[in-house]
Amino acid sequence: MRRLKVRDIMVPLSEYTTLPQDATLQDALTTLKRVKHRYEEMRDGHRAILIVDGNGHVVGKVSQLDLILGLEEGYRKIGDLKGVAHSGYDPKFIRSIIERNRLWEEPLDELCRKRKNIKVRQIMYTPTKGEYVRANESLDLAIHQLGMGRHQSLLVTEEDRIIGILRLTDIFDVVHEAVQECDMKAAA
Repeated sequence: MRRLKVRDIMVPLSEYTTLPQDATLQDALTTLKRVKHRYEEMRDGHRAILIVDGNGHVVGKVSQLDLILGLEEGYRKIGDLKGVAHSGYDPKFIRSIIERNRLWEEPLDELCRKRKNIKVRQIMYTPTKGEYVRANESLDLAIHQLGMGRHQSLLVTEEDRIIGILRLTDIFDVVHEAVQECDMKAAA
């Protein structure tokens, strides 16, 4: 894995879906659904959208889960639970959060009607320091970073600019291919 560099398998920013931070939740839902289907036949569909500021710099990500949870404003009141999520929740704890914060009490069509104009900047996820990797780093370092942080992707940088995204699904494809080659060599 050390021979492969992050840049060898990343998706360049120019090939990844982006939206401005002033786009709406409805815009993001429609865009993600469209690109997911468009890329499914050629390559794994995008499961997130990168959010850019007015200068085209990436400032966040919006995933399928962010869009779903963005419909329920109660999640914005709860705050960031990502650190707690790594330790796991039991069903009683989950129910208590739902009840205490009155989450998902309104019908989905009502939530959609009320919240479709929320700006993506309000629901986007801002990557942490551990979610960036330099383009010239070896793939083994990136795999370790993804594994330790339990991330689905890393933003790829070069000279303090984001130039692409390294997705777990692309690394999986590389590993799968290597294992297949190993099996063929062993069988020969």
